[in-house]
Amino acid sequence: MTAHATRHATQGHATHDHDRTGKTVDTEAESAPLADGERMRRWRMVLGADSAESTGCTLTGQDVAMDGALNALYGGGGGKKPGGRGGGRSAGLGASAPSVARWLGDIRTYFPSSVVQVMQRDAIDRLGLSALLLEPEMLEAVEADVHLVGTLLSLNKAMPETTKETARAVVRKVVDDLEKRLESRTRATLTGALDRSARISRPRHRDIDWDRTIRANLKNYLTIPGTDGGPDTGTVVPERLIGYGRASQSVKKDVILCIDQSGSMAASVVYASVFGAVLASMRTLDTRLVVFDTAVVDLTDQLDDPVDVLFGTQLGGGTDINRALAYCQSKITRPADTVVVLISDLYEGGIRDEMLKRVAAMKASGVQFVTLLALSDEGAPAYDHEHAAALGALGAPAFACTPDLFPDIMAAAIEKRALPIPDKETGS
Repeated sequence: MTAHATRHATQGHATHDHDRTGKTVDTEAESAPLADGERMRRWRMVLGADSAESTGCTLTGQDVAMDGALNALYGGGGGKKPGGRGGGRSAGLGASAPSVARWLGDIRTYFPSSVVQVMQRDAIDRLGLSALLLEPEMLEAVEADVHLVGTLLSLNKAMPETTKETARAVVRKVVDDLEKRLESRTRATLTGALDRSARISRPRHRDIDWDRTIRANLKNYLTIPGTDGGPDTGTVVPERLIGYGRASQSVKKDVILCIDQSGSMAASVVYASVFGAVLASMRTLDTRLVVFDTAVVDLTDQLDDPVDVLFGTQLGGGTDINRALAYCQSKITRPADTVVVLISDLYEGGIRDEMLKRVAAMKASGVQFVTLLALSDEGAPAYDHEHAAALGALGAPAFACTPDLFPDIMAAAIEKRALPIPDKETGS
């Protein structure tokens, strides 16, 4: 997104939620025609200080402060940057942590949380403020989200001891929010899939899966003539009953999450760590979590706390998918009851042909192999199209997956049915 487009989207969001005095307004009323003065005010806020003369609009009240916060990040003329310095057209927040901390406080005052997160990411990406996140007072001022966690993890090795406790608290907040959002549905979806995968042929009445039983016995449909001139009726004779297996505490499936920790996969690493912890908490699953770049690290023993998992990763570096899959393959003891989930953009730095041979061998042995190009809400990812096509030819299609869809993907893999691959056009 360009700076102008970002400013436009940011200011559009803000002006839709507040009037010029900062009071909340009814967004449905925005469809009404705007007065010329209000229209010019909005154009002035979108275009920045350089448009003051052409729009003939002078900002007052809270609009001045909002415009200053936008100008400090996206530029726009003679506005002052945090710290009181005069600024030209170019953007800049300076290198002063107190100044940036004040700016972070300002944008949290003037804009809703979703817009604040966009502006924070723009400030980090455009103005090189990552180093300032190593200071505790900065971390306490930011709005925490998945992208910020990814940035903190990439800075982990450079983080001083005085900052690590604050950083863990920030990461913990995001992880806890994600677990609350994702855990209940994941557990419910996968518990149902595990029960269905253990169907029995002589179920008790309360364990009968009536939907599957009726479909399996449609060939036994009988027409019964009506009595006393009444209409004919019909019935299905259930010669074969299909039922759910009795609940069991024994391990039914093995799951291996194999996660690419290259820098571009930051959001996927965060979500995968949370899901790994949820899966590990289910007694009927034996879950292993492996992260890799050019080296392979098994973090399974830390799965009881996804924050520990995240701080055990090292974002950045190269990629050796073949080496990671070789390790995962060595841990498979029950191929027919194993699901391997590779989360990677497939930019392979290792031996491509060996990687494909390993995937083919695992599938031939009965392993359910799933390839996710991303596990995030970030939209279509960049990935190696040649490798994705090669995996698809092996019957392991590669696709991006949102966190909300992941439980359904895992349920399908556990039940050995077709994966609900999202449509490339709609993402659903």
